[in-house]
Amino acid sequence: MTINLDRLDEETKKKIQNLTQLGQSLEFLVQQKNQLDRALRETELAIEELEKVSSDTNVYKSIGGILVKSEKDKLLNEKKSLKETLTMRVKTIEQKEERTRSSFESMQKSLQADLQNQ
Repeated sequence: MTINLDRLDEETKKKIQNLTQLGQSLEFLVQQKNQLDRALRETELAIEELEKVSSDTNVYKSIGGILVKSEKDKLLNEKKSLKETLTMRVKTIEQKEERTRSSFESMQKSLQADLQNQ
């Protein structure tokens, strides 16, 4: 179905613009969530590996482009703290994504009804 934008009233044009913006916001939130999910999985794997090694094993953490020797327990605590932070951020993004998706679907239905009536 092709829509001639010139024939649409201003309210419908505004709805299309808002729907486009919501769609872009939704895409951005999904990308952010995917990045956070990857970081969370990476952190969980690091925690698992750190828990396997003994306390006297040399461990290193990455700072910028270099590796720095660290204490296992200190690094493990840092990773656990990071996991909590990432988990909270993922939940927040999921809530935003859910609200945005709901708004997007609602606006999409409204717009479809408007277009069918024109």
